[in-house]
Amino acid sequence: KAVVQRVLAAKVQVEEQIVSSIDRGILTLLGIEKNDSPEDVKKLINKIIQLRIFPDEQGKMNLSLLDIKGEHLLVSQFTLLGDCSKGRRPHFMNAELPKRAEELYNFAVKVSEKLISTQTGVFAADMKIHLVNDGPVTFIL
Repeated sequence: KAVVQRVLAAKVQVEEQIVSSIDRGILTLLGIEKNDSPEDVKKLINKIIQLRIFPDEQGKMNLSLLDIKGEHLLVSQFTLLGDCSKGRRPHFMNAELPKRAEELYNFAVKVSEKLISTQTGVFAADMKIHLVNDGPVTFIL
């Protein structure tokens, strides 16, 4: 599962230090679910990078991250897989176990890096994400 946000700028802070930052591009919050495969991850990252969510000369969403030569900030976020359908406390039974989730997250980073300038968060860290959402434009994939 991914939350994709078109941003003018974004940065990740861990323990008072900026660990990564981007200018115009996409911030992706990525949740790895049980049974996700490398092929699923590759397909999702390719879709994100090729999503036509940036404005062309007429102001229509017609350009991709590749077209604008933007940057990608990819951050792991397992809470995207929290199920809040019952009770008041989310459960995370659908989230992949940490070791496998980290492997697939690292694979996602490598797929993205082959296509576009990519920065990352820190897997399993307590991160502070600062962003300027452009639009706002946000999609859930």
